[in-house]
Amino acid sequence: MRLYQQLVLFMLAVTVLPLAAVGFLLLSRAEARLADRIDAEQRTQASAAAELVGAALMEVVDSLARSAELIDWRAATEAETVGGLRLLYGQSPAVSAVLKLDARGQLVGEPVFRPQGTDGHPVFQADGLERMVRSVPVQQLRGGGKGQAALGGAYVHPESGRAAVAVAVKLAEGEDAPYALAEVVFGPLEAVLRRRAREGGARLYLVDDERRILVSSEPGRHMTRLEPELVAHLVASSAADPLVPRSFRVESPARRVSVAHVPRGLRFDVVVVSDEASVLAPVAALRDAVLGSTGVALVVLLGLGALFTRRLNRRLSEVVEGAEAYARGELHRRVKVEGRDELSELATTFNNLGSELESARARILQWNDELRARVDEATAELRSAQAQLLEAQKLAAVGQLGAGVAHEINNPLAGILGNVQLLMLDRGPSDPDLDTLRKIEHSAKRCKEITQNLLRFSQQRERADLRPVDLNAVVRDALTLTEHQVLSDGILLSTQLASNLGRVRADPGHLSQVVLALLSNARTAMMKSPTRRLVLRTGQREGRAFLEVEDTGKGIAPDIRPRIFEPFFTTKDVWSNVGLGLSVAWRVVTEAGGTITVRSEAGKGACFTVELPKA
Repeated sequence: MRLYQQLVLFMLAVTVLPLAAVGFLLLSRAEARLADRIDAEQRTQASAAAELVGAALMEVVDSLARSAELIDWRAATEAETVGGLRLLYGQSPAVSAVLKLDARGQLVGEPVFRPQGTDGHPVFQADGLERMVRSVPVQQLRGGGKGQAALGGAYVHPESGRAAVAVAVKLAEGEDAPYALAEVVFGPLEAVLRRRAREGGARLYLVDDERRILVSSEPGRHMTRLEPELVAHLVASSAADPLVPRSFRVESPARRVSVAHVPRGLRFDVVVVSDEASVLAPVAALRDAVLGSTGVALVVLLGLGALFTRRLNRRLSEVVEGAEAYARGELHRRVKVEGRDELSELATTFNNLGSELESARARILQWNDELRARVDEATAELRSAQAQLLEAQKLAAVGQLGAGVAHEINNPLAGILGNVQLLMLDRGPSDPDLDTLRKIEHSAKRCKEITQNLLRFSQQRERADLRPVDLNAVVRDALTLTEHQVLSDGILLSTQLASNLGRVRADPGHLSQVVLALLSNARTAMMKSPTRRLVLRTGQREGRAFLEVEDTGKGIAPDIRPRIFEPFFTTKDVWSNVGLGLSVAWRVVTEAGGTITVRSEAGKGACFTVELPKA
């Protein structure tokens, strides 16, 4: 298959057909959304019209009821009764006739009615009395009070063929009270429906519960039933909740219908009907436009495809000739570059191939320089490892020396301490030698503590006894041993232990020695400081717990700061069990997988931070 044929199939498969499919899909969705919007607008229109109809009818009923309450009908004379009926008759132009009935439903006096042909209202006929009485449920007013009204069902006026409804108003208290019966025609409501129809471009009908058209925005549709198919949809849609506005579609012909119930307890519905062909005409026109544009696009693509494939074949032949020349070793051959498309990139790649061969030596030299730099980095790392090994050897030598010294000194110290304690048992509280013996005991215990530190530093075992430890508890235990001594030196001690710290993985005995060593160093550093403040705080960050010991002592100079963890290195003015505390602390923390760091400035104190992994 030639390239042009493949291109045509590709354009059909990738552009025309998907665009047409997507276009019709979008049109279908747009049509559905437009139909939903039309339904929503029609429901709104139906609800608004139903509200207007209900308000208009109830305004007439309320005005009749209020006017009836103003007159004492039982004591009224015949002339006053006629005047009262005329008052009720004049409450609304929609009232075509008013008459008075007794409790048995018999006519009392003469009715008041509108002359024939006035404002399009019919003439009241005497034979219509029975029809009006039957349409109003007056029995529900027997137990009500004066002014209570009841609205009857709709019926056809015999003279005009238009719809009317009767309103009964109770004229006094008691079950034997008379009634005023008024006939209200729906003629004025036609203007309301026609105005709403002009605003929405649809047909509006006011129907009763028998699906008869009482008022229509179309001329000639009075007291006729709706189409059977439309009635069936109305009945089916009202089965769920007749008070909620609803919409549906009717076939043959296709129409969009919305229904809203007239509020205020009236048994009427407003139906809005629109022809689907007219409301969806923009979508149909857009569908025709899509079909036409798709055909035009196909023709244009075929023409452009022919021009493109011809130009593409020419440029491909040039690239093939260049590749054959490179295969023969003619590296000076270059392919002409046209434009900035993929074929131009291919030609540029062929042209850069010869240049890459010439620059190969430069790249090799560059690789050599990079290799030399990596070797230098490896050498630096090796030197660092060697320095660490040397430090470990120094610590091992000090450990061996400390173990020997501690072993040799510990036994005589035990004898001295034991004998001193025996002598103290033989002395009474008033013995003058007791104070001297206590000083000897204190000094012996300090020497024993030094030897124990030496033994701790010199211990060589594979692993420490690491287990979950409460860091705050270790700090509190250490404070019980040294807090009195710290406070006796005039140092202000501040403890800030974080809550919910959790546990750290460490050796509890060794960790206690670390805390004691840091407290001892801080206390000694503040001996000559004018301000003596010691702060202990614990906390956690980045998944690790930390302990900080901060003092206001003389600080550590930058030049000696790297050596503070070396055994027997000290900056104290007076030697007193020093030189091993920080080195032992460094070893304990390192065994637990933690770190110990210091930040300090000369004359501004120091802050040691111990970080330990969480258990």
